[in-house]
Amino acid sequence: MTATADRPAASAAAAIALFATLVAAYLLSQFLRNSIGVIAPDIAAEMNIPAAEIGVLSSAFFFAFAAVQLPLGVAIDRFGAKRCMLVCTAVVVVSALMFAWGRTPTELTTARVIMGVGTSCYLFAMLAGLHMAVGTLGTLLATAPLAYAAAAAGWRAAFVGVAAVMGLVGLLIALVVREPVPAVPAQRETLAESILGIRAAMRIPSVGRLFLMQMSTYSSFALFVGLWGGPYLSHVYGYGLTGRGNLLLVAAIAQVLGLTLYGWSDRAFGGYRAPVALGALVTAGFFALLAIAGQLAREPLLVWLVGFGAVCGFTPVVIAHGKALFPPELVGRGMTLLNMGSMGGVFVTQSITGLAIDLFAATNGVYPLASYRLVFALQAAFLVVTAALYLTARDPLGDSRPDGRPATAGPSAEPAVAPKSRSELN
Repeated sequence: MTATADRPAASAAAAIALFATLVAAYLLSQFLRNSIGVIAPDIAAEMNIPAAEIGVLSSAFFFAFAAVQLPLGVAIDRFGAKRCMLVCTAVVVVSALMFAWGRTPTELTTARVIMGVGTSCYLFAMLAGLHMAVGTLGTLLATAPLAYAAAAAGWRAAFVGVAAVMGLVGLLIALVVREPVPAVPAQRETLAESILGIRAAMRIPSVGRLFLMQMSTYSSFALFVGLWGGPYLSHVYGYGLTGRGNLLLVAAIAQVLGLTLYGWSDRAFGGYRAPVALGALVTAGFFALLAIAGQLAREPLLVWLVGFGAVCGFTPVVIAHGKALFPPELVGRGMTLLNMGSMGGVFVTQSITGLAIDLFAATNGVYPLASYRLVFALQAAFLVVTAALYLTARDPLGDSRPDGRPATAGPSAEPAVAPKSRSELN
């Protein structure tokens, strides 16, 4: 009886250990994505890096993340998720140390590229409903906690600490992650087959509009909290390292609320298009406000940060819309395609806005307000254009038949479940 009673407890403990390990891995990957924003002014001052290079430094991570999606999928099918996670964990440890020891912009950018490759494999098939909230916790760490750590020990030491924690996570992956052995060996998908699947997914009606929406959605939050928010608060308002970290933390916490509120919005609106378009246009409005006003008083700035962070929480609805477009056999490849759009959008916007800021002359490394107003105006325009195109996309949940009933033909109105866990990489 005792042995039998102990089995459920042991199983529960194993499940908790697995959950905690995967959460830690994904949380750290999200931290690394957004870690440049707070420390960007310090890196720029230390190495005399112009804004364009800071944009490339941050966006290189996202380019690498998007670029490895197809070969990573083949590797997961061929070697299993656990082996891929262990290899990627080692890659992240090395890249974090490279970043900590980097002395030139090229060395830092190379480290960010390797970091993007390493963090691309943390899989959350079992946590699909939680991965956005978990990711936000990683973003929280990249704001005030990183600022305080950098102020106390320097940003280089902070990344050495991240490397040490990631090494511990790798050890836990080796110990607690178990991969079941299938009764029938799974068919291995080649790179060519993955590409053919992507091509088939691209032919699904409205995928192009969803791809563009994905490009502007995540890039909006990453543009401010993950990159230019720190320099903007430093150059325009004069905030130091911990001050700008605290303010970016406000936006990151507000996003947690936004993710929660948007979780039921597709049901409340009876479709995906309305809440996504509303979220995109209101986010564009927040950027437009800063572009027009330039600088806000402290209290309105806090209100702006709360509102901006909360409104940016519509990302899960875009993901659900994307899943609903694809038939079951294409969901994995289709979501990989949209993930590439999401991460690629950050690369494009951060790179372009870095070039835009460099159109203005800096004084002692400080860029004028006009440069940031241009950045915010560009992102607002990007959101408006993509939202307008997105409004013409097919909505499996909201579109109706002539008899007025919800459409169910084609892909299911219910979000499909990805057959391969790599579809949840983002």
